[in-house]
Amino acid sequence: MTAAENVCYTLINVPMDSEPPSEICLKADLEKGEIKAKTEALKKVIIMILNGEKLPGLLMTIIRFVLPLQDHTIKKLLLVFWEIVPKTTPDGKLLQEMILVCDAYRKDLQHPNEFIRGSTLRFLCKLKEAELLEPLMPAIRACLEHRHSYVRRNAVLAIYTIYRNFENLIPDAPELIHDFLVNEKDASCKRNAFMMLIHADQDRALDYLSTCIDQVHTFGDILQLVIVELIYKVCHANPSERARFIRCIYNLLQSSSPAVKYEAAGTLVTLSSAPTAVKAAAQCYIDLIIKESDNNVKLIVLDRLIELKEHPTHERVLQDLVMDVLRVLSTPDLEVRRKTLQLALDLVSSRNVEELVIVLKKEVIKTNNVTEHEDTDKYRQLLVRTLHSCSVRFPDMAANVIPVLMEFLSDSNEAAAADVLEFVREAIQRFDNLRPLVIEKMLEVFHAIKSVKIYRGALWILGEYCNPKEDVQSVMTEVRRSLGEIPIVENEIKKETGEVKAEEEVCVGPTQKLVTEMGTYVTQSALSSSRPSKKEEDRPPLRGFLMDGDFYVAASLATTLTKVALRYVANVQDKRKQNVFVAEAMLIMTTVLHLGKSSLPKKPITDDDVERISLCLKVLSECSPLMDDIFNKECRKSLSHMLTVKLEEEKLSQKKESEKRNVTVQADDPISFMQLTAKNETTSKEDQFQLSLLVAMGNTQRKEAADPLATKLNKVTQLTGFSDPVYAEAYVHVNQYDIVLDVLVVNQTNDTLQNCTLELATLGDLKLVEKPSPLTLAPHDFANIKANVKVASTENGIIFGNIVYDVSGAASDRNCVVLSDIHIDIMDYIQPASCTDAEFRQMWAEFEWENKVTVNTNITDLNEYLRHILGSTNMKCLTPEKALSGFCGFMAANLYARSIFGEDALANVSIEKPIHLGPDAPVSGHIRIRAKSQGMALSLGDKINLSQKKSAA
Repeated sequence: MTAAENVCYTLINVPMDSEPPSEICLKADLEKGEIKAKTEALKKVIIMILNGEKLPGLLMTIIRFVLPLQDHTIKKLLLVFWEIVPKTTPDGKLLQEMILVCDAYRKDLQHPNEFIRGSTLRFLCKLKEAELLEPLMPAIRACLEHRHSYVRRNAVLAIYTIYRNFENLIPDAPELIHDFLVNEKDASCKRNAFMMLIHADQDRALDYLSTCIDQVHTFGDILQLVIVELIYKVCHANPSERARFIRCIYNLLQSSSPAVKYEAAGTLVTLSSAPTAVKAAAQCYIDLIIKESDNNVKLIVLDRLIELKEHPTHERVLQDLVMDVLRVLSTPDLEVRRKTLQLALDLVSSRNVEELVIVLKKEVIKTNNVTEHEDTDKYRQLLVRTLHSCSVRFPDMAANVIPVLMEFLSDSNEAAAADVLEFVREAIQRFDNLRPLVIEKMLEVFHAIKSVKIYRGALWILGEYCNPKEDVQSVMTEVRRSLGEIPIVENEIKKETGEVKAEEEVCVGPTQKLVTEMGTYVTQSALSSSRPSKKEEDRPPLRGFLMDGDFYVAASLATTLTKVALRYVANVQDKRKQNVFVAEAMLIMTTVLHLGKSSLPKKPITDDDVERISLCLKVLSECSPLMDDIFNKECRKSLSHMLTVKLEEEKLSQKKESEKRNVTVQADDPISFMQLTAKNETTSKEDQFQLSLLVAMGNTQRKEAADPLATKLNKVTQLTGFSDPVYAEAYVHVNQYDIVLDVLVVNQTNDTLQNCTLELATLGDLKLVEKPSPLTLAPHDFANIKANVKVASTENGIIFGNIVYDVSGAASDRNCVVLSDIHIDIMDYIQPASCTDAEFRQMWAEFEWENKVTVNTNITDLNEYLRHILGSTNMKCLTPEKALSGFCGFMAANLYARSIFGEDALANVSIEKPIHLGPDAPVSGHIRIRAKSQGMALSLGDKINLSQKKSAA
């Protein structure tokens, strides 16, 4: 058994590099030294005993020369010394010297100083020898009546531990503490006494609570917390008691202590599922989130609210509290806001969606005025996405949301503007009645759009959905306004050479005046009269994009102009007007082509963009019905199909979530009647206090496979050979942030092995917590040694080492057996996770470490290979199932996972089936892995390589 497994009361930092002092020097210091020297010597003795030294010769010296001293520091150190020093002989009998120690502590229990009395009482809680405690019992009882609360509360603790360990020493402890509790005034003493009664004699605790149940709200918070725990345990064991105590829990929701309110709300929900109880608890949680300043507290309480929502019967009650939940948005922390918005979105219904949208619109407008906080842009994105979801679920709200959101298309933050654009695209496709409103707003903000990506999207929407001839002409006007004077090349050359017409110069005035006092450009007046400016930054937006060499927007412009021109031809019967409009569109396309081929832009036009613009020119010159159909109908059908598929996926995921939440009951399941259930059978619900304690200690039981022994045997690593003098094997148990090695050591010789020590070292981000203690192994004996290793990050680690030992009676040097390496698998720390495509692309661009793995496998099916990789790496496939279905000879998929340390891992699988090599040809291709840390990228690559080799074997 290692020190980590023993119950430990005292932890002392031990410097490893210092030389241990000799016993003679320590004895001299303890006998003749000054107080300071004795203190230092006593500290060294304690450290040596903790390191495994026995030092039996110093026991009497300390009793004679140190125990009588009245120095407080020495008295405190002596308490630690007597706690750790061996108090019994090898055969289990108490040492004679301990009688003298017992007498010294009887005097300390009667000491006039309350600190010495209290600390001695705390020390007695740790004693496990009844013979030592028996003479002290009268003095301990007397401490219950001491004037100082520090002594009284420690006396209660001492009596409780003695009663629990040796009931025969104080059989009347519950009665004694009950009488003490009735007369006690101090809150901490009452809390300790009440806690003892809960665990020692619950009936007496209930009797006391019954007498003062109306005064509970006046008690201190530490006592209130214990009362909440008692009520929970009593009602959990005996549900018929609920009615008796539920009013008390309601009262505690109004406590001044946040901890009491939190525990009371949690207890109330477990005891009662009545709507009033759920509402009161939820209201209490919301108040706590708003009033507490610590973000960690806010997140924990938010999680409890989300848990409440998961229960189908509670969801309806929480829907009435959506507006209260939104008050949490006043918190500046982004994670709190994200969870709050998600919770509000899950709870929104047709009854409260209007109020929700009003609040979110106000929040969006607020973010426009606040720029100092770094998370403002991300928060705006969250709000836009939430409003998007609301509008899709409740189409009536879209008309209220669109005008506010479309202002943000001109936002400098491209991500937020892209979210708005995506929402507008979906709204204009789904809701025909909103098209005029969207087109009108889009034309208003079109000239102010700053991002080329948003500009392309806006052009596409205008080209796709402008139908009346007035709107079509407005689009053409906006395009001309955004492009400036054409032909572009001639105009730019004129500007460079300064050849500007005199009347234009008069109109323009000094070029500096184009910038207002506010720092904005006067683009509208400048462009309406087609006045060129000398400064490069004063260019119209579309011309600016083209001069920067971004000709992808030119291809998008050509498509838009083609669509609106074809639609104009269909709507207007006048041939002259048709020709004028088509000619203007073709002129714009040719001038853009001319610009792309010239040397003016920073980058020349690409062949793809040239081909696209040329195609559009050809379509407009011929105006065939087939092309009209493709441009004006097929494009919209594709968008409609994509949105339908996306909606189906969302509905499917929501259905899966609701199926998870709904508790399915089989037709032949037995019905449990609470009145007929025996007390010892009420295990339908676990004790929440016990569960939370287990979680805090990291002892949560994982669900094992069908055969738990089989899963354990899979984790056993053989460390030495069967013919070695010492055989060793290790069971590797990974428990989140640490690894426990349970090493079985077997002596296979006929000799006794002394000082048998397991020496371990680590490679990677692993750290050995403690050095395992030496053992003595009899012939053919075995023992278990445990070692703890801390893990700091997600990467493959190696534990290596050896076993060294002495053979009893042999004069030779120490023997050594080298152990095989233990490889710590990265998969124990990686969990599947999901993110949006935009987040994936952003992380892919940001992460600097990439590992490219070549596919080397014997699997012949693309989908089967992908499933195999997902299974062996714990990653989740972000590419939708429909995109992967069918067979075309190649496949590309994005994978994502997150470690328990919060590290992200991305992978892109690009594989193909080489058909020319026959039907049995294996899959080929590459997997690219990206991560923030080098260790993560390399370890994941190694794992994929190993799993490929296994499958090939």
